[in-house]
Amino acid sequence: MYYQVISFSHKTCDQEIREKLAFSDEKAKKEMLLELVSYDFIYEVFIVSTCNRIEIVLATRDNFSSYHTILGLMTQRSGVDFHTIKSTAKVYDDDEAVLHLFSVISSLDSLVIGESQITGQVKEAFRFSWQNGTAGERLERVLAYGIRCAAEVRNVTNISQNPISIASVAVAQAHKLLGDNIQGMTGIVIGTGEMGVLAAKHLLRVGCDVVFIGRDLHKTQKVANSLGENVKADTIDKLPKYINRYKLLFTATSSPNVVVTRDMIENTTIPRIWFDMAIPKDIEEMNFDKLRLFRIDDLQEISYANHSLREEKALEAGVIVDQYKDEFYRWLRVLSVEPVIKQMRLDVEDAIEKEISRAIKKGFIPATYQENIRKMATQMFNRFLHEPTKNLRRSSTEKKNANCVESVKKMFNITPQENSDLERYIEDHHAKGYDI
Repeated sequence: MYYQVISFSHKTCDQEIREKLAFSDEKAKKEMLLELVSYDFIYEVFIVSTCNRIEIVLATRDNFSSYHTILGLMTQRSGVDFHTIKSTAKVYDDDEAVLHLFSVISSLDSLVIGESQITGQVKEAFRFSWQNGTAGERLERVLAYGIRCAAEVRNVTNISQNPISIASVAVAQAHKLLGDNIQGMTGIVIGTGEMGVLAAKHLLRVGCDVVFIGRDLHKTQKVANSLGENVKADTIDKLPKYINRYKLLFTATSSPNVVVTRDMIENTTIPRIWFDMAIPKDIEEMNFDKLRLFRIDDLQEISYANHSLREEKALEAGVIVDQYKDEFYRWLRVLSVEPVIKQMRLDVEDAIEKEISRAIKKGFIPATYQENIRKMATQMFNRFLHEPTKNLRRSSTEKKNANCVESVKKMFNITPQENSDLERYIEDHHAKGYDI
């Protein structure tokens, strides 16, 4: 069994391509997941799809086949040509895959290093796959370690202190452009999800009032009420009224189509500062002199320029991530030896029973002695196996002894009754050949 992550992120592809690759609804994601696990070389998979990345996380029998299958399927569903898909996809295998996944969960690979949303997004992506039967124990193991790693990174480095998100970068940019004039202004926020709520909180913090716009007034009003008296709610059909009255706009919906269009603008002489934080984009392409429009990639550049301190913290956090990767593989190697030890003891018990039965049948011992003979034989073998078992567990944790379990299995002709997919270690890779 191998781990693999195929990544399309803000580091390798621009916003336009990410929009085409993104899974805009659960139905599309579920169809992709079910198709992937229909291949016999893919055991489990889950997909993280956010505004900044699409991460396809797999447990596979054959990384070469799964890689090319995903390139083909992503080409089919997105309409992006194969060569573009291949050039923008970053593939990670086994230890590199685990290291990358831990970095993603710990927010070291995020557009804004240290933002807190990604851990929850990865957990939710796994939960969705678990509920649909496309992810299970193999990926749960690596995810559990990744979450522990993220917690350690936050606790040791304080990288998430005063949390920063795309929403906070957007509000900070508005504050920079408007200065103290931002106090008392009204910011329009479209979208009641986590990103929209964060934008509203940051706007309130700098002294703005907020109008929340959503499709469901009851839900939108509930969110607005939770944020305080300076937040009001309204529905999406009233949007033209607000964008023609106020200059600040922040959008963060999950709509597959644009929600702000050029024909909504009645007066282009009003100065406007808009932030589109959605993938796919919420705001239609438009260009007039009084509009300053910032999209995801613009916010990325701002965050890179303004957060060098977090990058320094990320170097410290990287050491922790690497340690957790090594610890995870040590745990996998220990886990892989347990079915062998268990089967070894079952084989011993079977041999004892067969020899006792044979001895009684041949008349070597009376039947009344069999319980005592069984206890004595079991104690003898337990004593004999004690040191070898300890040594096997200890040696299995070391990379240099990666093949010791296979050697013991061959030596004693052991076939574990439990299905263990952990027999192949990270040193036992096949040739990948991704440039073919």
